[in-house]
Amino acid sequence: MNIEDKDINEEPRTKSEEGQEEKVAKPKKRRFGKKDKTEELKVRINELEQELGEAKDKYLRLFAEFDNFKKRTIKERIDFMSTAGRETIAAVLPVLDDFDRAKKSAEDSESQEVFSEGVTLVYNKLHGIMKAKGVTAMESTGETFDPELHEAITEIPAPTEEMKGKVIDTIENGYLLNDKIIRHAKVVVGK
Repeated sequence: MNIEDKDINEEPRTKSEEGQEEKVAKPKKRRFGKKDKTEELKVRINELEQELGEAKDKYLRLFAEFDNFKKRTIKERIDFMSTAGRETIAAVLPVLDDFDRAKKSAEDSESQEVFSEGVTLVYNKLHGIMKAKGVTAMESTGETFDPELHEAITEIPAPTEEMKGKVIDTIENGYLLNDKIIRHAKVVVGK
């Protein structure tokens, strides 16, 4: 057989061990037309654009969630720092109450107790430190009763019509730490 006699479309043959020729399978190429290839590329582009859109959406949601987390953490840290000594301050409040009672008793004209100058200095210093730390006493007497701020110990008949529903007397002062209640005022309310 000459080269010219061979059929171009004939598949190449190999010799087997016994000398017989075997056909070797030639991979068939699939031919795409321009339209098929363009359509396939358009579909792939649409898929990639959709994946990109989903990835952008996930990114934006994740970024927003992280931003909210940062803001919440900062706010919690500020709140924690502003009320860090709350328990210690609440433990010192009865000492302030005792000082107030002692001063009130010493100022009474019928009392023989004396509030010495040294005790007055300690009293003023303690109140100054508490004020510097953000502790303020609530003004309750004469105010309208508010269960969020006051704890009613008892009700008594109001001396005047205007005093109904208002605080007649404060038994124990309430205190705020940076505008947050650390102890409710114990009061007597007019009815």
